[in-house]
Amino acid sequence: MTGKTTSEEASASSSGETAPEPAKVPTTTEPSGEVTSSSESTGKEQAPEPQKPGSQALDPASPEASTTSATTKPEPPSEDVPSAPLRLTLEDVSHSSLTVSWEPPEKLGKLGLQGYVLELCREGASEWVPVNPRPVMVTQQTVRNLALGDKFFLRVTAVSSAGAGPAAVLDQPVHIQEITEAPKIRVPRHLRQTYIRKVGESVNLQIPFQGKPKPQASWTHNGHALDSQRVNVRTGDQDSILFIRSAQRSDSGRYELTVHLEGLEAKANIDILVIEKPGPPSSIRLLDVWGCNAALEWTPPQDTGNTELLGYTVQKADKKTGQWFTVLERYHPTTCTISDLIIGNAYSFRVFSENLCGLSDLAATTKELAHIQKAGTTAKLKDFVERDFSEAPSFTQPLADHTSTPGYSTQLFCSVRASPKPKIIWMKNKMDIQGDPKYRAVSEQGVCTLEIRKPSPFDSGVYTCKAINVLGEASVDCRLEVKASATH
Repeated sequence: MTGKTTSEEASASSSGETAPEPAKVPTTTEPSGEVTSSSESTGKEQAPEPQKPGSQALDPASPEASTTSATTKPEPPSEDVPSAPLRLTLEDVSHSSLTVSWEPPEKLGKLGLQGYVLELCREGASEWVPVNPRPVMVTQQTVRNLALGDKFFLRVTAVSSAGAGPAAVLDQPVHIQEITEAPKIRVPRHLRQTYIRKVGESVNLQIPFQGKPKPQASWTHNGHALDSQRVNVRTGDQDSILFIRSAQRSDSGRYELTVHLEGLEAKANIDILVIEKPGPPSSIRLLDVWGCNAALEWTPPQDTGNTELLGYTVQKADKKTGQWFTVLERYHPTTCTISDLIIGNAYSFRVFSENLCGLSDLAATTKELAHIQKAGTTAKLKDFVERDFSEAPSFTQPLADHTSTPGYSTQLFCSVRASPKPKIIWMKNKMDIQGDPKYRAVSEQGVCTLEIRKPSPFDSGVYTCKAINVLGEASVDCRLEVKASATH
């Protein structure tokens, strides 16, 4: 027991001496892969190129190697030293940091695992630099504040109190570079449909985009390069602005924004329509005049203002006053009939075209006047036959059964039709109730109403409305129930 403790202390002291430089421990304690049972970790340990800067592997034929082998050959490798960590993997790389992860070694050693030491070696250098000065019990680490553009080799070793085991090394160096974000264009909602401007107005399109590093943006108009004399483009880090100071109809068309980034690209199309007021109808003529009517016909304008017409506005003016009055607005056909003209007047007519910009500046006007002549007609009256509207009473809306609450006035309604006007009689349980102050009867325009003022359960019963005239009589009934209030 004492001998074992001494040997353990010796090994611990030797490992303590090498703790500040854990990079050298795996090189001196690597017995040609015997400690590592995983073929994957063994392959990483024996990768010659990544370990070359700082592993300092010994040549078996050198005197140092023979001395070391002579010292270690009489006994197998210590079981107290853990094997190499498994599956060393690069998880993430950014412009200033990297993240690696690994799995615990297959053999932890008899003395237990104290933690792991992660080391970096810059490409072209020979010194391995530990990330953490002491072993840490984590299987994932993030190294920050790295220089953009550098390349590093990485290795990790498992450490126990007996010393550090063999290292797991990444096969390839890690390049610290800026994260590449694919380009993406975000077209504003109001530009996803045709963008309409009037002639002379400015066009100012601001299109945001994304991408890292900064992408290159370019514009085309209908597949051709932009006219730099008319169109100005300014591209920033996150958007591109297209500006036209005074838009003309020739600026209409499809504008395509393309964003390039390292072989990737994104495109967006924006349709612009520049419009102006339309021209007047090409011609107009008076087709016919009859009675108080006039028929017109015209032809569409040659210039619609670079957009669809919303219709035509037709106006008339009589010769006496010369004032124009609108007859039809946004009228789509090219023929119309104007009625209700005054007899004895002469009329002129004109037609405007209309689009989104408004009415045309000029109008097409008829050359000839429409004279509304007085017709020599005589009225022939027909014999008038008076109609007899007399009829016996009939109820068009009967009484409806009703439930009321004591103390709250209620009303009964019905409607009757009769000519001449009938006499209305109200009855309760076949008894005439006219003249009773508790009841108020009203009859207007055939609607008969009976108001019962503050009824009590005594007022429950069958109510009848009777209508009588010289041609006959009619009646309707309903039941009124006045519920007694609940007592507590």
